[in-house]
Amino acid sequence: MNLFEYTYDLVRQIPPRKVSTYGAVAEALGDRVAARAVGRMMNQNPDPGTMPCYKIVHADGRLGGFGGGITEKIRRLHRDGIRVEKGKLVDFEKAFFHDFQTTYPLRALRQEQLALEKKLRLADDPQEIETVAGVDVAYPDSEFEEACGACVVLDYHTKRVVETQVTYATTDFPFISTYFSYRELPIVERVMNKVSRKPSILLLDGNGILHPARCGFACQAGLQLDVPTIGVAKTLLYGTVKGSVVTIDNEPRGIALSVNHTHPVFVSPGHRVSLPGCRTIVKNLCVFKNPEPLRLAHRLAKEGLLKRRKLTA
Repeated sequence: MNLFEYTYDLVRQIPPRKVSTYGAVAEALGDRVAARAVGRMMNQNPDPGTMPCYKIVHADGRLGGFGGGITEKIRRLHRDGIRVEKGKLVDFEKAFFHDFQTTYPLRALRQEQLALEKKLRLADDPQEIETVAGVDVAYPDSEFEEACGACVVLDYHTKRVVETQVTYATTDFPFISTYFSYRELPIVERVMNKVSRKPSILLLDGNGILHPARCGFACQAGLQLDVPTIGVAKTLLYGTVKGSVVTIDNEPRGIALSVNHTHPVFVSPGHRVSLPGCRTIVKNLCVFKNPEPLRLAHRLAKEGLLKRRKLTA
């Protein structure tokens, strides 16, 4: 499903002389956590002629942003018979629309995550670790331009780079917290299909079981690609840190790992790796804050995106 188009079609349902809110559209998608993503999608509306993003405002009647400027947003609202005074809608409650016809797609994706969680195996894979891959994706400013996915494969023991690959693709899913895999996994699959040999371990910039549904990006990637995976997140979005252990609902779900007194990264199992195994593997790969495969993949993805821009300029 293209969630951009689904969201824009929801906004097209808003009747004349009516408005809705970022939160109401997010609820129609199936999860209010998507409200910020709705704001970004409105800001990057590729078809302002038929998709009336100016009809989306804050829940308290404040106007919010608009790609064409606030003056133009007010003009369009006035044209629709909706009054604005001092930066807020007059009679907002009467104009508010929330009766969207929707299938709540994010609810279905959450149920999918909960079902996939039951398939995870959080024990160390018996095979010897020979190579470790890191994959990262760099995104352009516009959601509708191609992102660059990069993979760097290292020899686990020598830390020598043995292979690099890049790919380019657009995404049909915005960034929504806890649904990150649906945005990034198609690009990760695409670049991993170019790697000559499946790595012993795959590191991903995101969470594993350190996730409300206990099935984050690294978990879904491990199941989809059939490879042991570890999530390495730069920031802690969920959980409580006790010492170096990160817990959710009193269950150890991750490790706060700091190397050379840097700010920690948050490491969690994805699939076919244990929590202690995650700590050992990632610590062995850290020279700086991020483990080397991810640090190098991040740099390669940024370089690839820059080269692409120059070629298309």
